Amino acid sequence: MTACTECFRPPRENSSSAGQRNCLGFTSFSIRDLLRSKEPDSSLKLRTMDGVNEVGEVKVSRLLVEEETEVKSPENKSSVLCDALHDTVQDKENSPTMRAALCSQVCKVYRFQTEDHRWLLVREQMSETPLSFSLPKQLLSALIQEHTDRVLEVKELCDLSPHWDGLRHDVIFHCNQLISCYQQTQAELHKLSTSSCFKASSSKSDRHLQFISTNLHSQRMEVTSPDSSGVWYEVITFGAPADHHHAFKHGGLKRLISKHTDHRKSSVSYSRDESCRAKELLASMAQLQPLIFGLAEELLSISVEENFGRLQEVLDSLKEQTTLFIHALKDDLVKSALLDIHNQSTFNNGSSHVHSNGLLCEISPGDQEGALSLRLQEEREYSEEEWGRTWANVGKSLVCIIAMVDRLHGRERLLQEQSSLEQQESAGDAKSQNTASPSSFSSFIVSSWQEQLLPLVVTLRDCVRDAVTNARTAMTFVVLQGAVAATVAQGPAQIGQRRHAVFSQALSALVCGFMLKLFGGLEDPEFLQQLHSVGILAQFEGLLSTYGEELGMLEDMEVGVSDLSSVAFTVTEAESEQPDDLLPTLRGTWGGFVVDVPLPSETFSSLPQELKSGRLIRVEPVLFNIGINQHQSLAERFGDSSLQERVNQQSCERLKAYCNKLRDKLPHMAGIQSILDLLLSLDRSIETKKRKNVEVLWIAASVCRKVNGVRLTSCKSAKDRTAMSVTLEQCMILREQHTLSQQHFSSALDSMRRDGCRTENVQKNVGSRKFAFSSVQLLTFPKLYRPPDGSYG
Repeated sequence: MTACTECFRPPRENSSSAGQRNCLGFTSFSIRDLLRSKEPDSSLKLRTMDGVNEVGEVKVSRLLVEEETEVKSPENKSSVLCDALHDTVQDKENSPTMRAALCSQVCKVYRFQTEDHRWLLVREQMSETPLSFSLPKQLLSALIQEHTDRVLEVKELCDLSPHWDGLRHDVIFHCNQLISCYQQTQAELHKLSTSSCFKASSSKSDRHLQFISTNLHSQRMEVTSPDSSGVWYEVITFGAPADHHHAFKHGGLKRLISKHTDHRKSSVSYSRDESCRAKELLASMAQLQPLIFGLAEELLSISVEENFGRLQEVLDSLKEQTTLFIHALKDDLVKSALLDIHNQSTFNNGSSHVHSNGLLCEISPGDQEGALSLRLQEEREYSEEEWGRTWANVGKSLVCIIAMVDRLHGRERLLQEQSSLEQQESAGDAKSQNTASPSSFSSFIVSSWQEQLLPLVVTLRDCVRDAVTNARTAMTFVVLQGAVAATVAQGPAQIGQRRHAVFSQALSALVCGFMLKLFGGLEDPEFLQQLHSVGILAQFEGLLSTYGEELGMLEDMEVGVSDLSSVAFTVTEAESEQPDDLLPTLRGTWGGFVVDVPLPSETFSSLPQELKSGRLIRVEPVLFNIGINQHQSLAERFGDSSLQERVNQQSCERLKAYCNKLRDKLPHMAGIQSILDLLLSLDRSIETKKRKNVEVLWIAASVCRKVNGVRLTSCKSAKDRTAMSVTLEQCMILREQHTLSQQHFSSALDSMRRDGCRTENVQKNVGSRKFAFSSVQLLTFPKLYRPPDGSYG
């Protein structure tokens, strides 16, 4: 087992830091080596927290403590436990993947008695993660690039009517506003130390740290008994993803988005995929139209020559490009967009007119009667059948050209045959007279080709031009509407920025949890199959009240967690085992981000083929929230807890859907029946609407662990209430999974809360090791969420 020792400098007298301790540094050592060493003590170098500089020396000694209880065998049980801990910890904790995911670890070790009077060795570990800053930086870069591309996209659109040109300027202004803000945030983050992995709760309102998760840590526990090697349990703890910088005067995201949606009157919207298809069609038309026109001109030019083989070659190329053009035009998106344009014209009730480019412009009331007549005419012109005829005319024009070439080419062969017969029948002088005859025939034929092909080529070009004009109108409309939907239609830039920041905080926590879950399950074939066939469950536990500012935080958190459903993971092969090469990378755009998680080559090669080939691992996020503090008491008596009830009910339904899918895909999964029983209990618990019903959280957490999901726990700052939750969860796991003695349950819980890692978390956030509770406040807390005397104040 690797142990971690920290040394602290006592505070100076009469200093502002009185009552606080300053960390000198840390060192680590192997307990197994210490126990087996012939010397009773060992001297170790003390290093700064970043591991760079030596700041002193510390001596570690071992003491022989007699066992108070009778052991069943003469062997040293503590030594066996330490050996077991060493085997499981030494390799995994020092692996390149774990070093890339976690940093600044704090460890505590406990020994608890089981019901059969044996001993559990429990290792509690709390770690920061480089992902706190690396992922938000990547997200900011992706958002800057996405909005920059959107600005270029709408700028490249054709000339627009005044109405739609105004919308284009709105889109550009909105995007430039976000780009400027994100570039400033990015610049501020780059000024911070590259080793920075932590945002304290006191900084949660800082503007330049808006995208960074507050107090993000992994809370891990390893349990080792004489009968089993170490078993790991993880919970990710972080402050509820919320925009503290803009605060909650007008509510959180759920309320703000709802208000904006109620005032929005856009009758046409297109999905991201449709906008992408529209851009592809615009690019395709921009490429194919000049090719078709060029080949048509070349066909006319070659028609004056006597090289019919070359003429046929150009005709084949013209046929190929025109067929591609027709195939592109047959896309249903073009047809539906044209209809939407004219339906929107009707919707505007004569106050606007569809321009030649298909977009709307305002007209004077005196012209409304004429506009109505024109609009009715346009609706008839752009009916579904009419658009079908538009692109079909392109094909018919091409068929006419092909038929004409075949007919004239056949006539030329016939004339050549007649000329050959005349030459065979003639002799002497007649032979020379007939020599000129084919030439005159050829001149007649060639001139006939050019004369007869010209009107057909002109018709083809006119049909192509007409089809391009209409299709470009439709696709421009789709692209602009898509840009509007992605920017202006989401509300003011502040709402978009708030949503991005909340998403960033939730994403960093999710990715950290997924990486730990993946690393721990690499040798579990059933878990790996679950990843690529069903996806990963992410269960967020909230301890926020539904009163005051925390109601707005919960509204932020609900949207942020929901947005994670559009995120997917893939597993990739790392270029090397250097820490930077093992950090996850983010790609994609808003609503379709993919996180690539690299693994060392040797580990990657052992994965199932589905994961090695890049199969997406989908995320199913759920949020269960139960307020437990004094403010929740006020909400339940005098306020409104309907948001909490709705969130829990909806998440319960999504959790059941995920478990049903898991049962269908992996019917032989161990414990599937117990999962279904837990879901029934969860349903009943939610329906009871009991005050501060923390049983909802316990059951949801149990389901999550049984389905190999990612557990995440949050309160306002992930400091006090979160500490009560994770320590309770750890002790409940020891009792239910490792037979912790019931009479030692409370003492174990008090030990973790008085001396465990969470006191270190409080220390690094506010400079005190005591939880920020008062005796009066704790009277409103559920009993099991109250810390021991002396640990709060």
